[in-house]
Amino acid sequence: MTRPAIERVLHGLVDLHCHSGPNPLPRRFDHVEAARDGERLGMRAFLAKSHHHNTVMDLLAMADRLAGVSTAVYGGIALNAQVGGINPYAVEMSLRMGGRCVWFPTISSSAHIDHHNAGGGFPKPTVPLTMTQVDVRGPDGALIPEVGRVIEIIAETGALLSAGHMAPDDIREVFTAAREAGVRRMVVGHPNFVIGSDPAQCREFVELGAYIEHETSMYDPEVAQKKWGPEVLMDWIEQVGPEHTVLASDLGQAGRPFPVDSFIRVGSALLDLGLPEKDLQQIVRVNPSYLLGLDD
Repeated sequence: MTRPAIERVLHGLVDLHCHSGPNPLPRRFDHVEAARDGERLGMRAFLAKSHHHNTVMDLLAMADRLAGVSTAVYGGIALNAQVGGINPYAVEMSLRMGGRCVWFPTISSSAHIDHHNAGGGFPKPTVPLTMTQVDVRGPDGALIPEVGRVIEIIAETGALLSAGHMAPDDIREVFTAAREAGVRRMVVGHPNFVIGSDPAQCREFVELGAYIEHETSMYDPEVAQKKWGPEVLMDWIEQVGPEHTVLASDLGQAGRPFPVDSFIRVGSALLDLGLPEKDLQQIVRVNPSYLLGLDD
């Protein structure tokens, strides 16, 4: 497919997983620079993710610079040690100030720490930071009360609940409680990386109302740490279904490609493998627009 043709298919996409800065981890660009670059592809919006802080406040401080940029930028909060873990007060502030997403523990999850300790590798922060594990369940195996309050706030605001980097059993517990509380938007990011899930488990998460997110950075040949070829991604889409799948970038780190270029390469590879254009648009535009609260 020619460059203009793939750009037409991807026009209006929404990236739910952009690691723009500022951040303790080295970043290639800040939120405004990422938004300006997104205009090349007519990117509708992206979600700015930090493992360490509430990105909503970044965006409010950058409002003057973001004015006039056609790609909208939204923020949220990840429930890692740096924000106090499962902290309903921090969640309330983030979402009441305009946040659209709560990531349950990522770098503080047991699954992430196990992956890191096994040599999985992760960028090093530019400042010394103390890391500790954040659990969603107590010694008795039940969800801690703070999880319930966080879920209530997410349901009240209509925000997106992300599984973060939790292990599958924890995801199932949190998503079950979230569905019962009326949360309508849930997503599992890179299920085959860190989390250690499989298509059968992910179909169970879909039954609970979740979408399954994959990242172009895992399949892009221009990413030095690429994990798999596009055939693996195509198999996931076929097993879970495009109606329940999201494609995001997980890019913004120093030394990695711009999200726009990665979407073009991975999107083209999927079309070459036979994915219909309408299905690619479903996973890059329709589904993430709903999850970010742009369309109902």
